Amino acid sequence: MVNPRRRKQQPVTIHDGRTHLVALCRGFLEGLPVFGYGEAPATLSTRSQLRAAGLRPGGADPVALLVFRHFKPYARETVAELFSVELAAPVRGTASQRRARVQAALRARRICRTCGEDKGYYVPTSTRQCWTCEGAELADPNPMTELATEVAA
Repeated sequence: MVNPRRRKQQPVTIHDGRTHLVALCRGFLEGLPVFGYGEAPATLSTRSQLRAAGLRPGGADPVALLVFRHFKPYARETVAELFSVELAAPVRGTASQRRARVQAALRARRICRTCGEDKGYYVPTSTRQCWTCEGAELADPNPMTELATEVAA
């Protein structure tokens, strides 16, 4: 690791999921080691670097912080979270796969449970029946009640 400005650095042990790394950090912020630009171990990556590699943090907490400066007047110093590449999970399905799952769920909302047809509109969630089947059920009373009225007459 290069320390051209001779900054005060402290040794720190970082567990990246598989191995324990010993690295020099600038200090600690909120209990996490702080690294400068280009000083972080290669097994730690930011969210955008993980995303570019087809990974996501997968619920893991950040292992360290990366501090870097730029010359924009509204953001002089930026802090980014560093995650372990070893603990990262693959990104869930692509946008087209996600869109297909949503379309399948919406298609299921259009199917009547009585006649099993896709009606082209969302059937009411209270009955899960299309208007035709629900109207036929209301018009045609229960056969048991019909028998009871005949017997009573």
